[in-house]
Amino acid sequence: MEDSTSPATSKASEVVWPTPAVPGQGIPWHGPDRADGRSTPPGTGDRPGRAAGPVGPGPDRPATETRTEVPVNPDQEPGPTENAQLNGLSDRTGNPDHGLGPEAEDRAESSGQSASEPGPSVPVARGHHDAPGTVPEPGSGTGDRERAGLTADRDQDGTVVLDELRAAIGRYVVLPSEEALTAVTLWVAASHIQPALQHAPRLAVVGPTKGCGKSRVLDVLHETVSRPMMTVNTSPAVVFRIIGEDPPTLLVDEADTIFGPKAGDKEDLRGLLNAGHQRNRPAWRISGPEHKPTAFPTFAMAALAGIGDLPDTIMDRAVVLRMQKRKPGEKVAPFRSRHSVPELNALRDRLARWLTPLRGTAHRLVPPMPVEDRAADTWEPLVIVADLAGGHWPAQARAACLAMTRNEVVQDEQTTLKTRLLRDIRRVFEQQGDQEALRSHDLLAALIQDAEAPWAEYGTKGLNAYHLANLMRDFGISPANHRFENGRQAKAYARNQFLDAWARYCPDPAQPTPAAGDAVVARRAQGKPPAPPSGTLPIGPPGGPSGPRPTR
Repeated sequence: MEDSTSPATSKASEVVWPTPAVPGQGIPWHGPDRADGRSTPPGTGDRPGRAAGPVGPGPDRPATETRTEVPVNPDQEPGPTENAQLNGLSDRTGNPDHGLGPEAEDRAESSGQSASEPGPSVPVARGHHDAPGTVPEPGSGTGDRERAGLTADRDQDGTVVLDELRAAIGRYVVLPSEEALTAVTLWVAASHIQPALQHAPRLAVVGPTKGCGKSRVLDVLHETVSRPMMTVNTSPAVVFRIIGEDPPTLLVDEADTIFGPKAGDKEDLRGLLNAGHQRNRPAWRISGPEHKPTAFPTFAMAALAGIGDLPDTIMDRAVVLRMQKRKPGEKVAPFRSRHSVPELNALRDRLARWLTPLRGTAHRLVPPMPVEDRAADTWEPLVIVADLAGGHWPAQARAACLAMTRNEVVQDEQTTLKTRLLRDIRRVFEQQGDQEALRSHDLLAALIQDAEAPWAEYGTKGLNAYHLANLMRDFGISPANHRFENGRQAKAYARNQFLDAWARYCPDPAQPTPAAGDAVVARRAQGKPPAPPSGTLPIGPPGGPSGPRPTR
């Protein structure tokens, strides 16, 4: 006799997952999510012995949607004796679908009551003798229409929950752009599938001064993310021991007191946050009375809020929110625990009910990304959630990814000293007619004369030849003896030495923008909005046509 749970013979109803993994394509429903509505614990992998079935009741899904195909007497609910008879019928007929099997037994055990006890029971399909309240068998007629309606309701669950979460966050905080609001919403949702992720994106909530709403963002996150751990200051030893196989979501306020200029040596904590961006990067310590080497997990999502930018290595692994003080006309709802916390907690619970059963599906998804390298690693969990939700969220998530990543490219170009120096040197060469080489003395004089550049105040007496050579060394650029047209030799910088560095770190804005399909983040010149890439994604600069809000 065949196993009643064999995938080849099971006729359990197929589940249509909420949304496509790739826009326009379907998400495979076969996976490790249990047919009885309970999610498979992380790490158990696929269990082909389990028949696929619908997810259990949710906030917008009645319990009658959960069913199993078992023909029984319509006048009698199955109890232990009837189950045994049905199993015997399966043995006699050789049809494994006639028995309830282990799935029904698991459901009875998980509900805490036996099948013979009164109370709500799992509805069963009754063939041609459908009792009131049961789901008809799939086929022609009303059964197909009802099944299609149930599937449509399931497909809308993720979209509706994300829409409501986005609206709730927008009521309590003013974020720098619509794309930033989308990113925060998806980041919160991604915390509920942490065990299925390969990367744990950081959320950097930074602002130029106090009163920009950074702490309020963490208040909202604390009530909506999965397993929040709020702290104002912490040590690596504490974080090492808190993170486990099912990690918390770290919420660190006043991060400038940890990484600021007066914070002292915090390299251990910075290294932990850097390593925790990717799975399987443990920290080894000598621990216990026997002084044994012990590996401590570091993988965990983290949101850090503070004044000024965080260390570059953390910002590079983060979705960055550059907060600003509210304008006089910008209003937000007051955050009061007695009414705000229950509202946000209800959304958190709905997120968990929707996403927890989909962790196995999320683990298998490899969504197409509009960016690459570390930016793709950081944004992939957010795009996975958007693809699971479907509707307008896949396109909206990718649009936010492009816009916010481009904005950080501009911020990096404006704030990174070496990149600023490369741009200024290119400007000097252009002003000199793109000569083959410029003497070090002439190049330094032109750089220092720029009143808007920091070179006149660099060091103690301004930028000098030693500083210039030291800053350019990492790019493989150094001065050399050069013979000019008048026959004189002098230390000079050849223009062709800079071509590779210019193309990599500050490309000419006149160059055409790569297509979106190339998965390359297009850089843009300072002060100019990005050119929209080719394709169908409705993208734009953060905040709309006016471009990003000023930072500091």
